[in-house]
Amino acid sequence: MLKHEENNRLSLVGQGTPCGNLLRRYWFPIAAACELTEEKPKKRVRLLGEDLVLFRDLGGRLGLVEEQCPHRSVSLYYGFVEKDGLRCSYHGWKFDCNGNCLEMPFEPEDTPLKEEISAKAFPVEELSGLIFAYLGPEPAPLLPNYEPLVREDATRKIFVQPLLECNWLQVMENSCDPSHTHYLHGYNMHRLGSNEGDFHHRPIKAMDFIPVKEENWGGIVKKRIYEGESLENTEGHPVIFPNMLLLPPHPSIMMHFRVPVDDTHTLIYRCQVTPTEDGKMGKQTKVPAEITKSIRGEDGEYHLRTFPSQDGMAWETQGAITDRERENLATADRGVVLYRRLLNEQIKFVEEGKDPVGVIRNKDINHSIRIELSKQQEIFWSKHEVA
Repeated sequence: MLKHEENNRLSLVGQGTPCGNLLRRYWFPIAAACELTEEKPKKRVRLLGEDLVLFRDLGGRLGLVEEQCPHRSVSLYYGFVEKDGLRCSYHGWKFDCNGNCLEMPFEPEDTPLKEEISAKAFPVEELSGLIFAYLGPEPAPLLPNYEPLVREDATRKIFVQPLLECNWLQVMENSCDPSHTHYLHGYNMHRLGSNEGDFHHRPIKAMDFIPVKEENWGGIVKKRIYEGESLENTEGHPVIFPNMLLLPPHPSIMMHFRVPVDDTHTLIYRCQVTPTEDGKMGKQTKVPAEITKSIRGEDGEYHLRTFPSQDGMAWETQGAITDRERENLATADRGVVLYRRLLNEQIKFVEEGKDPVGVIRNKDINHSIRIELSKQQEIFWSKHEVA
């Protein structure tokens, strides 16, 4: 269990909090790229407790700025997207994608305010159908080029799940908990008469947890060993610190991103990666997105017919921020304990002025970051190998 102060240290994400300072060293997805359209080129975003506006100007450039205009604090979400920036709908002050003030209507042309005032802006990049943002101190690290996100011999689809009413750490601890799948997914599906959970309904013989601290990624590889399997041929599910889960091909690779919206809300993006049928290179011009509306039925109860509904029930019913003083951990929770230790360790690194694990500044190790999953991974990519 964790005392109240320890729990807050590991779970709260606002500015100035220990965990918030750590998480601001990483990039987070904030939208599916296809959500920004000509008809609606902007989106309100909340990340790490900060209210922001994401937009794509008419020149095709991405911008991410603090929602409140620096003039009189009106929401820039209701501003006008123009060729070179975003214009506030209140008095017409216009800002470019870097936050620079371009125009101040009704002010003298030579006003020094134009050079002195800017909208707070943040780095933003598009990769694999997702738009990522960085809210931490400069210089920003490189956006990690994980292999599933950068290979060109694959097609992708983005899944956006409903906003979860719980703290991000509850979601991430679930990623380090291999035993939950037997009842939460396998048994639930079995009772509903679905064979979708048959894979997880098998008896679990053992579990294993392998800490990883490589130059370009770190985390925990969790393994479930079912009856008739051995550790060597069991697929690994890497938990990539701080907020990702990589699933082996069944039949596609799935990369989960758990985004800390604020202390009591979390958003999940999933990127599904499938090899091209002919194994040929060729960039996907537009990555589609599927946005799930709800994980509950019309009666307001979790319907439990899908994995997201089952997981959402398990995470949200713990409370907005679960009280870890009342928990009783057992041997199957070793992965949860390992993740908490890793999280606390990385918070300390940041407090000491160091980069935490997985922060990449050397472009030579960021070409295509391969994270080993299983022997199936080689079969999955066998149609074409990146040089």
